[in-house]
Amino acid sequence: MMGYLVAILTFVSLAVLLGLALNIQWGQAGMINFGLAGFYGIGAYTAAILAKHGVDGFTATAAAIAVTAAFSAGVSLATLRLREDYLAITTLAFSEAVRLVLMNEVWLTGGTDGIRDIPRPLVGVIGGEHYEVAFLVACLALIAIVYGLLERIVSAPFGRALRAVRDDDVVAATLGKDVLALRVKAFAVGGAVIGLAGALHAFYFTYIDPGEFAGFVTVYAFMSVIVGGKGSNRGLMAGAVTVMILLEGTRFLKDVVPVLSAQQVASLRLMLIGVGLIAMLIYRPQGLSSEYRLSARQPAGAEPGS
Repeated sequence: MMGYLVAILTFVSLAVLLGLALNIQWGQAGMINFGLAGFYGIGAYTAAILAKHGVDGFTATAAAIAVTAAFSAGVSLATLRLREDYLAITTLAFSEAVRLVLMNEVWLTGGTDGIRDIPRPLVGVIGGEHYEVAFLVACLALIAIVYGLLERIVSAPFGRALRAVRDDDVVAATLGKDVLALRVKAFAVGGAVIGLAGALHAFYFTYIDPGEFAGFVTVYAFMSVIVGGKGSNRGLMAGAVTVMILLEGTRFLKDVVPVLSAQQVASLRLMLIGVGLIAMLIYRPQGLSSEYRLSARQPAGAEPGS
């Protein structure tokens, strides 16, 4: 039971990192990234390939972050003048292109067989018996660091400029903001976080293949952001936990309703998840938490509105 709980918390940690990345790209900058799974795969394969060639885990992780951020910046540069719907289609096409490359470039990625026996960082020091718990602790520490950095970005002038671009890029441009540069930076920052999550994914599972980076990864990230509250990093973490509870908790429906077949339980599970999300959108459309907004304090003794 303890091992299962550690595994679930590790999955939640990876989902939180992906959600934080999407929140800076979509929630703050308004850039829809339907290709998140493709960038996730780039980060995972970069770390895995380097680790298999003898590069230490920390350097491989740093390389995954840098490579994914570079790909994110490149994609954003190529799609800067596209509207939201066309940007979504382009990023989705990029994700599919990445998947095809991972499947067919056998010499580099192992093709559909994937990459096996990926070396884990510090496994010789920590030992295999306690490695899962240590890995979870490392994930939580990295989430705290990423969350702190993104919160600083959100509350800084850069974050306010991103929200201005998201709400009305024309007005932001007339106020002297470099809209193109802001969007590239936001996409690159999100890509860096995705690259970190991809590297952790590769090191945790020690095996990756193209099928792990399909569209469901993107769907889960969007679900976490929507449930938590678009633009809110604090809400995102609560949203990711809620989504994972829905996804994992419904796996035990067979024990609760033993008369149903496996196919019926799978259908009921999807229905319950859908109902939960619809109820959230109806009764709490802003999510569990609202995004950060700069507010001015009232002077002592002043009446509201004065």
